Amino acid sequence: MDTTMIAVICLGALALVAGGFAPAGGGGKKPARRPAAATARSPARKGRALAGSAADPGDKRRKQVAETLKELERKAAQQKVRLTVKQMIEQAGLTLPVSRFWIISAVVAVLVAFMTYLKVGSPLIAAGAGFAAGMGLPRWVVLFLRARRQKSFLVEFANAIDIIVRGVKSGLPLNDCLRVIGQESPDPVGGEFRLMLENLRVGITLEDALKRFYDRMPVPEVNFFQIVLSIQQKAGGNLSEALGNLSGVLRDRKRLQGKIKALSSEAKSSATIIGALPVVMLGLVYSTSPDYIMPLFTERAGNLILIGCALWMGLGILVMKKMISFKV
Repeated sequence: MDTTMIAVICLGALALVAGGFAPAGGGGKKPARRPAAATARSPARKGRALAGSAADPGDKRRKQVAETLKELERKAAQQKVRLTVKQMIEQAGLTLPVSRFWIISAVVAVLVAFMTYLKVGSPLIAAGAGFAAGMGLPRWVVLFLRARRQKSFLVEFANAIDIIVRGVKSGLPLNDCLRVIGQESPDPVGGEFRLMLENLRVGITLEDALKRFYDRMPVPEVNFFQIVLSIQQKAGGNLSEALGNLSGVLRDRKRLQGKIKALSSEAKSSATIIGALPVVMLGLVYSTSPDYIMPLFTERAGNLILIGCALWMGLGILVMKKMISFKV
């Protein structure tokens, strides 16, 4: 019995000793596995590092594009000033000095005031009509010519960009493409590109030449053209592809403007009729019953009523113009 107990105690001691050494053996194997795991992860880390280094050029280009856009936006914000008479004349394509413009305005004001005084006999009405005609009529003519010139420019501008795309794809330099546009395209597109070429020939940088181009023709399409060329010059890239995309955008923009014009034509016609109705009715009443309408022109109270009506009519016309003017 004693021998049996001794045997059981010995077996228990051996089991405890074996259990105590088992964790030590398992713990010894783990450090041997760690270098293998580290070596297995190291290729993945190297791959990620290589991928990051490969993506660096793209990130740098995007940063350059973003910086260029911010710089162009900053310059555009600085240039948002009120349009001067000299700028209006230049953008209308006229070679009229500013002094002659003001002389023409003064002559128009005097003639309208004199004719109104002969017709109505009221100095106040004559002075108001002369001032409105002198300050408004010549300016309206210049703005009309400016808008017509910009419209003619936009008709051919997309075709000019297509000429640049085809020229760049065939291996021509950008200056040669601009020269072809200046020679082959009708005015005002050809004239504007010839002026830009002259600026480049005298040593002006492309960025400054594009800025002057936009100052002479301040339309969004020219601003897009300026942004594309500026980004391509600073950040690089495929110029023909970028200008081809721009040409497609300009054509889609023109098509959308045509749809908007067709949809808003009814509203514009109604606004024109409503704005002209009071003036037409005043003329009809004066032609049929002049004695009935003459107190408005001969008496001070009637003059004040006419001035108030003119102010309200002008305010209404401005509000309707804002409501029916759609920009793309």
